[in-house]
Amino acid sequence: MAQDIELLVAIAEIAGVFVGFGALISMTRGSQIEASLLTQIRAVVTIGLVVIVAALVPAGLSRYGVTGHDLWAICSLIFLILIWAVTVMSLRRSENKAIVVTRARANPATAIIFWILLEIPMQVPLVLTVLGLYPDLEPAFYTTALVLNLFQAAFVLAQLVYAQVSAAGE
Repeated sequence: MAQDIELLVAIAEIAGVFVGFGALISMTRGSQIEASLLTQIRAVVTIGLVVIVAALVPAGLSRYGVTGHDLWAICSLIFLILIWAVTVMSLRRSENKAIVVTRARANPATAIIFWILLEIPMQVPLVLTVLGLYPDLEPAFYTTALVLNLFQAAFVLAQLVYAQVSAAGE
């Protein structure tokens, strides 16, 4: 378990870098940020924060003696709740919903990469863990979900950076 905790803390540290980059970009751009870029900055920061929390929950719970399936099932359920809460809260904002729809229509490949190749594969291992179908794989499932969530932050950050580069070139 100590090895798992070290890995999870390292993942949290990496996610902290994404949160820092998102915050730095928003601070340097200030009021010049258009709505779609602000949405992406918020997404990078939010995804990074979810990864940090989800990576540290097992470390905290394990200190209270929660182990094995109980640990990974509780953590996976918390992770799923975080993912869904952030998604629902984000899409409840009309401007965010409009930006997501506009971007999906403008570039369906990007939407497919995000939702089908990252989001679904991230959530499936968490659901499998909650259901307890593969107890020996639960730490690996949890790590997979964290890494894929981190990839989402990287994906959104890359989109943000490339949007800035193409806007500067126009």
